[in-house]
Amino acid sequence: MERTLVLVKPDGVQRGLIGEIILRLERRGLKLNGMKFMQMSRDLASVHYEVHRERPFYSSLVDYITSGPIVAMVWEGKDAIQTVRTTMGATNPATAVPGTIRGDLAVEIGRNLVHGSDSPENAVREVSLFFSEDELVHWNRETDRWIRE
Repeated sequence: MERTLVLVKPDGVQRGLIGEIILRLERRGLKLNGMKFMQMSRDLASVHYEVHRERPFYSSLVDYITSGPIVAMVWEGKDAIQTVRTTMGATNPATAVPGTIRGDLAVEIGRNLVHGSDSPENAVREVSLFFSEDELVHWNRETDRWIRE
């Protein structure tokens, strides 16, 4: 099974959308392995977003993600990364299709509610930034046989 990191960003927390976002991921058949309600430090944000360090929006991105509490989660499932990304919708809410988190609930690219890992390599790196292995719960969900063949 594949694991991926999902962050409910400060706008999602402030707008009271944590439950809605979790519900949409659970309804897709993904299984929650870990969750933290936290304030991201500037140090963690700079490491998490280091791939964007040379981009003009990097500083404002770090300012934003550290501006309020976030929810960090690890989700597991077959093709979890792609399933999360499809459920989130396009990065720019203006082009995200209806039915996705961003297509239904977000308006601007700078306030797009959620982050999800974009590759297996980044998922491993990002999960390890936010969670130690002993903070993740490995469990069997009885409904899995009704979700997966």
